[in-house]
Amino acid sequence: MNVNGGSKADVSINMCGVRVDKYSFEQVVNIITTHAAASTQPKYVVTPNAHHIVTLQRDGHFRKIYREAFLSVADGVPLLWAARFLGTPLRGRVNGTDLFEQLCEVAAEKQLSVFLLGGRPGAAQMAAKVLTNRHPSLNIVGTYCPPYGFESDAIEVARINQMIRSAKPHLLFVGLGAPKQEYWMYEHCQEIGVPVSLGIGVSFEFVAGAVKRAPRWMQKLGLEWLFRFISEPKRLWQRYLVGNAVFVWLVVKQKLSSSFQTS
Repeated sequence: MNVNGGSKADVSINMCGVRVDKYSFEQVVNIITTHAAASTQPKYVVTPNAHHIVTLQRDGHFRKIYREAFLSVADGVPLLWAARFLGTPLRGRVNGTDLFEQLCEVAAEKQLSVFLLGGRPGAAQMAAKVLTNRHPSLNIVGTYCPPYGFESDAIEVARINQMIRSAKPHLLFVGLGAPKQEYWMYEHCQEIGVPVSLGIGVSFEFVAGAVKRAPRWMQKLGLEWLFRFISEPKRLWQRYLVGNAVFVWLVVKQKLSSSFQTS
């Protein structure tokens, strides 16, 4: 989405058929908080990584959700590498957890309220406690961890939506994992009326300390996926070992296709 004017090529790139915006981390924070403070038009933000790119190839509904997102910003370092390889470099990584923490800091400064939805049991509450200890003026108007399978329970969904509408947050952070969190935001963002909703995966767990995050040096080298794989191999082996190989092939295929078209 062209937020600040300019041509489409100036603000986004095509990566394996997926739009990825070229805004820097600081620009993304400013765009989100400006919209949250000044507009009542509900929007949602997606944070693609290699796993998302692979999932999007076979999930048409997920692709539609991505196409209509307010912002689509690169969460993973592998996307930065891929963008350079394709000759369309990005301005930097916009990691979901870093974005969550920075937006909460700015929200405290600008008196924007936030709501935390999802995460493992207790994670949102613990994250809220950590963040309010850091930023005493941060106004967290609600946290809620829905039960497993809640998206199929119309009564529970209606209760959650009413809870969020009543709280009237400026920012809604949704930690349900992909693509469930994106499905939920797309289906309900207009009804709940929150200016900006963001899908942020396991960020509540990271901030709460329930799941250990990779050391900073591994994050900078693009090895955060390896750290998570080593931490939870049974759950994540297919996503990272198989998924990353598919992602590399998709990027190489796009590069070859582009080369043939220009030759």
